[in-house]
Amino acid sequence: MAPRRRVSRSWTHVAATKSAGAVTAPNRSCASRRPSESPVHEGRQTISTNPNAAIIGRRRIARSGFIQRQLSGISVSATCVAALVDLIEFELFYDYNCPFVYRAAEMLESVRDSRERQVEIVWRYFSLSQVNSRNDPSWTAWGAPASEHVQGRLAFATAEAARRQGRFGEIHMALLRARHRDRQDLDDPAVVEKVAEQSGLDLDRLRTDLADPGILNALASDHLEARSKHGVFGTPTFVFTNGAAAYVRLAQQPLNGDAVRILDEIVRIAAGEPSILEIKRPVKPSLD
Repeated sequence: MAPRRRVSRSWTHVAATKSAGAVTAPNRSCASRRPSESPVHEGRQTISTNPNAAIIGRRRIARSGFIQRQLSGISVSATCVAALVDLIEFELFYDYNCPFVYRAAEMLESVRDSRERQVEIVWRYFSLSQVNSRNDPSWTAWGAPASEHVQGRLAFATAEAARRQGRFGEIHMALLRARHRDRQDLDDPAVVEKVAEQSGLDLDRLRTDLADPGILNALASDHLEARSKHGVFGTPTFVFTNGAAAYVRLAQQPLNGDAVRILDEIVRIAAGEPSILEIKRPVKPSLD
């Protein structure tokens, strides 16, 4: 593993060396329906770029009906949960195609812009195409032939290529906004290249890196660790340093004034309350 180094930007990505399993299950909500049915196999080795990203700030515990409405679904893994402290480090496993990831990312952008919290997040790859695949158990989203269409794979590869250029922070939100705000197809090379150009990437180097067979090693490492170490089954999943992990779905994108309070509530419940394993709000059936 490479020596640790700090980064100056708020958003960063880290890939680690672990082992994990893959799961195949149908999904329509950025999550697997059967998260426990997966064989465990060895992961691939990659280089860590920043294993110590953190959120630093004073806690403000605020309860409101609006916050409770925002937290439309929280599934919490409560292993090794300790009391909430002022210094909070967490990783966030994500897929660019997940709308709930986009809402969480915009919330975190609002928190950062408010300057009420110092926010540094370790963004970790997690492939929904892999977790929901009905293919042969040996199939992987990162190992499938380049000629095979795998939803989301190009976006992951582009993000990793940007990381190699030291520009992950510039392209990360741009990719999410292109997909969910502008409704563009991130599996279209022309779309992704345009986003990369607007984000200041060297396009010649981008094309070279995208042709590198090892560009998806970080996706493999992150995804496999997510499954074996944390039991991740969907995105976005927050993983705190005390071992607590939470799959969180926001009902809508929070307004700027509510983002800090909603994040505080997520942290308070997910990282600080070991007795709560899951919160899920029922949805009234439509009469249409």
